Amino acid sequence: MFPIVPLREGYIQFREYKTWYCIVGDLANTLPGKFPVLMLHGGPGIPHDRLEPLRALAKTGRPIVFYDQLGCGNSDRPDNSSLWSVELFLDELATVRRFLGLERIHLFGHSWGGMLAMEYALTQPDGILSLTLASSPANIPLWIAETKRLREELPLKVQQTLLLHEADSTTDDPAYSEAMMVYYHRHVCRLSPWPEFVKRGVEKKGKQVYETMLGPSETHVIGRLKNWEIASRLSFIQIPSLLTSGRYDEFTPTQAAVIHDGIPDCTWVLFEKSSHMPHAEETEHYLKVLNDFLTQIEGLVKT
Repeated sequence: MFPIVPLREGYIQFREYKTWYCIVGDLANTLPGKFPVLMLHGGPGIPHDRLEPLRALAKTGRPIVFYDQLGCGNSDRPDNSSLWSVELFLDELATVRRFLGLERIHLFGHSWGGMLAMEYALTQPDGILSLTLASSPANIPLWIAETKRLREELPLKVQQTLLLHEADSTTDDPAYSEAMMVYYHRHVCRLSPWPEFVKRGVEKKGKQVYETMLGPSETHVIGRLKNWEIASRLSFIQIPSLLTSGRYDEFTPTQAAVIHDGIPDCTWVLFEKSSHMPHAEETEHYLKVLNDFLTQIEGLVKT
């Protein structure tokens, strides 16, 4: 859908598994003054497909690098729930950078991908020129409280269905998924119908990693991330950052303020017609905001 420039794809050996990657553009022939963008998808377990409109950013002369994190999409999917941890995905991110020779880059993370990006930034890695945090929470207990508030605005019958299946541990029931779709169409992607790449991301989801790390849905977080928070450490992120979110986002302004106030050099842009996926819901506007930010950062880089 977004044929921009030649694609290169392949696999990276990560531990005993293979991680799939795709490069839009040419890492060996980046335009002078431009730097690659490494994309971290959401989930955990929602593959790169949902970020497909961002391929168009390659038109600016920056190679765009995607990869599917272990457990989803085109990467290996080991059947081992004990694997899934923040530490594993930090190790995988560092491995991808080393393999592809990504020395100086912009780092983009959507939702969980931004959580991973913030964790990675706190390891003080060399060569990260900027962070873009797209609807990425810094405090999961706050996320739980805010999504609970949004759920209480759904039709009563929908709320009752969700609560019933969560109480009975029957969240695999199609009725639960159908009820959650009411929430998702309000607060995750408001386009109707959903674009093919959004639906494809759902179809290629890594169920085990998603449910182990998060839970059965965005609003019923009972997995390993349920107590995760990074808000108390945000002041140690000394990288220029762009924070983006949507007016109807499950990542609410209350959550966004935590990051905006916590990272010393952070610009926040709110997309008025979007929910959790402004890059899909307001694509042209989003690409302009992102390109302007990256260009500003690149203007400060000493070559």
